[in-house]
Amino acid sequence: MTLKIVVDFEDAVAPYEQVRAQISQQARAGTLPVGHKLPTVRGLAADLGLAANTVAKAYRALEADGVIETRGRNGTFVAAAGDAAEREAALAAAEFAERAHRLGLSREAALRAVEQALRAAYGK
Repeated sequence: MTLKIVVDFEDAVAPYEQVRAQISQQARAGTLPVGHKLPTVRGLAADLGLAANTVAKAYRALEADGVIETRGRNGTFVAAAGDAAEREAALAAAEFAERAHRLGLSREAALRAVEQALRAAYGK
């Protein structure tokens, strides 16, 4: 099992975001299983023709999302992302629900706002 990333330099999406999204998707799909060791920042940057800072930015975002974890000098590994992602989503949903309630939105209006945001994020 290997990490497969393709960076499209013609794409309007920033290269670090392309790297972040592809690693995240592969980890969540199980293509990259929990515990899989990722390449070093410099190694992946060299493989993809990117600056090391670009890959480092993607790794930092993935770590903040709970998708990967850095174990010091031992390297960077795929974390148990599903649980962390679900916890983060539940926390964000709870914060949204509290705010919508404080704003006086009805349950239906709050749900419409969420559905619109999801359509915008997922493109459907």
